[in-house]
Amino acid sequence: MPCYRCGARQTDPARGASPWRRGVRADRQVLVCPGCQAVHDWTAELDRCASCGSAVLVCRLGEVECRDCGHVREADSPAGDVSGPGAPGLSEEVAEALERVLKKGRVP
Repeated sequence: MPCYRCGARQTDPARGASPWRRGVRADRQVLVCPGCQAVHDWTAELDRCASCGSAVLVCRLGEVECRDCGHVREADSPAGDVSGPGAPGLSEEVAEALERVLKKGRVP
């Protein structure tokens, strides 16, 4: 899953915990890359808990749960795309990946 703001792909960290952060936006789980965390107030665009106002939410199996207070609610059906301004759509991402792979396989 790419960063919802810039479209960067997550890579495995060399050691230790991942510097990427997760959140919920429009009732969908999203990832935020370290670069977007540094440049933007990355929690400002995330959903908040209706009970305590925390942005530390997880979305799973049609529910959104607050990690701070434990409040659980049903996730609404996502309406539209939650990607940020620079994030490519899935079809563009697949096309770019195919282009890279097919270009490597060509014989001059």
